[in-house]
This record gives sequence, structure tokens and C-alpha cells, in this order.
Amino acid sequence: MDGTQGSGSERDEQARLSALQSYRLLDRPKPAVLDDLTRLASSMFDTPMAAVSLVDRDRQWFAGSVGLGEPQTPLDVSFCAHVVPQAQPLIVPDATRDQRFATYSNVVGQPGIRFYAGAPIIDEDGYTLGALCVIDDKPRDVTDRQVENLVAFAGQAATHMTAIRTRMRMSDLGDELARASQREDDLVATITHELRTPVASIQGYLELLGDQDDLAPYRRLIEPIHRNGQRLVAMVDHILAGTRPAGAPIPDHVGTVDLVTVVAAAVNACRPLISQRPASVEVHAVDHVPIRADLTRLAHAVEQILRNALLFTPVDRQVLIAVQGGRRPSVEVNDHGIGIPPDEMPYVFDRFFRGAHAREHAVPGVGLGLTIARNIVETHDGTLTVTSTPGGSTARISLPGTV
Repeated sequence: MDGTQGSGSERDEQARLSALQSYRLLDRPKPAVLDDLTRLASSMFDTPMAAVSLVDRDRQWFAGSVGLGEPQTPLDVSFCAHVVPQAQPLIVPDATRDQRFATYSNVVGQPGIRFYAGAPIIDEDGYTLGALCVIDDKPRDVTDRQVENLVAFAGQAATHMTAIRTRMRMSDLGDELARASQREDDLVATITHELRTPVASIQGYLELLGDQDDLAPYRRLIEPIHRNGQRLVAMVDHILAGTRPAGAPIPDHVGTVDLVTVVAAAVNACRPLISQRPASVEVHAVDHVPIRADLTRLAHAVEQILRNALLFTPVDRQVLIAVQGGRRPSVEVNDHGIGIPPDEMPYVFDRFFRGAHAREHAVPGVGLGLTIARNIVETHDGTLTVTSTPGGSTARISLPGTV
């Protein structure tokens, strides 16, 4: 039975809803990995809102989201519900000019949706479970390449959901490895609830306060609070990723992705650092380099390497990124910075190691970037090597090609 036919018949819809229930994501805390994916999509598309929206019988549930205050909305104001029957991307440049959506309460009222782009989340059995969407309160257009990237993000969401369901099924069977993995997820969920979630809520209220005209004189006080809240959440995530026990399994949710898109996501994540530099960051790449990878994690690994290059390279010198295809696709980050002293090279992958230059010049960081990057790369059956001379350093990620 092909679930991509959506509501073609009541029987098909019942089968789709049964498949959706089997993932056990409805009415539960959002998995951190899906929240991470929506943050990456929001950053890539430069939209204030994004979601992994699961379409239930009479509602849509956000299994991952950024910029949306509610965990669910009724189906009668759901854009994503229109994606399910066709199982095709839906692009709405301006909802106020589209008769299907112009009267929706979330268009005429808050959050004032104007632009919507959603791609179907289709599981391995062919059921369309919902959509991964990016949303803006301003009208806009998208390119064909952006639509392709959105489809790739939706594919990653489906892959993550399958992995989550598999782990839960293994746990039900009493597999000790699955229970260990679940305990790790519980730890992340607890920290998310106890720290990240309250801070995110505070940031949301700060954004509302920042939009009030009568509070304009206090905006200079509100903005630093919001900025430091973002730094706090990022630091917690960074430490969690870098302090994972050496023998603990790191879940790898893989699908076919474009290595060029991975690098673009990493560059975008480093945009605040790049914008402070008069010298450019150049990317040399072919059009498509297909690999089997977890897009979110691999982009995070490249981000850590690029961030190191930017922090240890004078602002007037270039940083070059080269993406190569072939049997062993690779990403190479070359900087023209201070280089790594030979006596420090054996320790660059050690947790919390910071070289003399980093300590003396108070370079931001806690010494986990390369540790995190190598752990992620090795879970992809790849290698990360670092070489250095007094005139700069080169970090190279090599990965298996697609079969």
C-alpha cells in the first residue's frame, strides 16, 4: 500500500495514521536531533521559523521547531496538511495572495505568516507523515536549488525519525545497547528541559519586548541578554557533544546528502565570525558531491574546523575551503594563520586541550572543537587529519563515497 497517496481513501489514511503513531513522537518532548535539524534549516533559509510538522487526524504536532511558541495547531490552519495528499513540495511566496490560505488565523493574526515552503517527510514505507517547513513573516521567493535543499532536509527528518523508532523498538526488546542510547537521549532531553528550553522561552519574550515601540530606549539592554542566552544554549550543546564518553555510541542518522550543502550550512553557521573579517572565506567546489551522511552532524563537524581556522587566522588573511568528489570525497580547510607548534600537534584532538597561543590571547573556546569534529567524522567511517606549518594549518575530512 502506498502511503504517499495521503487521504485518497479512509483506509489509506488509517494506514498512514497508524504509521505515524508507530514513531511515538506525538505528545512527547521534542527529540533534540529534530530541534537541531529545524535550527539548521532556519539558518540555511534565513527564516525566523521552521518546523518538523507531523500531520495527525485533526492537528499538526511540531516534533521539532524553532520560532514557534505552540507545540501544535489545528489542522484547519495547517499549511503542511496540504503537502501530505500530494507528497510534493509546497511553496507559498505570499499567503495573503493565495486564496487557500489568505483567511487563515495564523496569516491574518499572529505569527503573520507570509512565506511558506514545505517538503514532504516520507518514511521508508512510503507514508507521508508530515512536512519539514520554513516560514517567514515577509513574502519571498525561492530558487530551485533551495527547494532541492529543503527536500534533502525533509529526507533527513525521515531518517532521524526512523532511527528514533528503531531505538525505541530495540529498547522494548530489552537490548542493553539500546537502553544505553536511550539513557543518553534522556540526559540530553533533561538538559534541554532544565536549561535550553527555559532560556529559549526567555529569548522569545525578549523578542516580543524588543518589538514594542515604547520600550525602544531599553533595547540596548534587551539585545545583550538575548545574545548571551543564545551563547549559553550553544555552549551547553557544545560541551555535551565534546564530553561524550569515548566508548559511548553516537547515533548516526544517515541519508544521501550533498557535501556542498553540508559545507554551505557550516559556512552559514560561522557567518557572524566571517562578517567581522575584511578578508573573505572562499569555497571551491564542484556542483554535486553525493555522500551518505547525517547532514546536521557533519555540518557541525565542518563548522568546528572552520571556526578554528577563523579564530586563529588574522582577519586580513583568507581562509580557503575545497570540496572534492571521487571515491573518497573530502573537505579541506586551509588557513594562513599562526600555525600549530610541533610540540602541540600530538594533543590537538585531546578534550579541553588549548594551546599556548589560545591561552595567552584569550581565544574563545574550551578546547573541544577538534574532538567533536573527529568523533563525528569517525562515526561516518571517515578520517580527520590536521597538518601545520608556521604559515598556516590544513584540516582535511575524507569520507566514503556513495555506493
